[in-house]
Amino acid sequence: MEKSQKKVLVVEDEASIRKFLAINLNRSGFQILECESGEEALKLIEGQNPAVAVLDVMLPGMDGFELCQRLRELIPEIIIIMLTAKGQDMDKIMGLELGADDYMVKPFNPLELIARIRANLRKTEVGRTNNHKFIRFQELSLDLEGQRFYKQNIEIELTPTEFAIMKVLMTRPSKAFSRDEILNKIWGENYFGDMKTVDVHIRRIREKIENNPSEPQWVETVWGLGYRLRGAENNEEY
Repeated sequence: MEKSQKKVLVVEDEASIRKFLAINLNRSGFQILECESGEEALKLIEGQNPAVAVLDVMLPGMDGFELCQRLRELIPEIIIIMLTAKGQDMDKIMGLELGADDYMVKPFNPLELIARIRANLRKTEVGRTNNHKFIRFQELSLDLEGQRFYKQNIEIELTPTEFAIMKVLMTRPSKAFSRDEILNKIWGENYFGDMKTVDVHIRRIREKIENNPSEPQWVETVWGLGYRLRGAENNEEY
């Protein structure tokens, strides 16, 4: 399936906004699944396997946060973008903590949303087109073709964004990456999101791969700069 044929689930209870987004996404070549509630979304996706979900935080019944969690459990590889109200920083952080890959603040230009969707989709395509199939760093390994992460040969489920961040760190394990560098590499140079986005994703990665997230063995904070892998400065690619 071509990028332009990817399915995008739009969950927004305001019909005018939902239709406006659907029209613009459709014009950009995406297949659209649209609904107004989380409960309806869970029924709609059966057998559909959307590549991207665009979720309003404030939904009737099941809110966007709960829907985000449910979708992440049902379709681990899905890209999730949350729509938050202007100035609601806690909504952004909460969405990222619960497994969202990105967020947009209302009101926004639909062309920016489309650009964000494409940038996030590119994260999942890079590994599949890479000449190397695996990247290894000590007890950690990335299966680029299968988009799987392993620690001590045990698979740990990462979101697409978490996987992309680990790929950046593991490809150059001796390098300390600034938050700006990570934002540019993962979301693109025209991304104007909050740098706290990187910190939230790193925190989620640590919760998954570290024995003690408060004393990380693998992903080390470089104070005043960003992050790097801790340990021997060597890696292997195959």
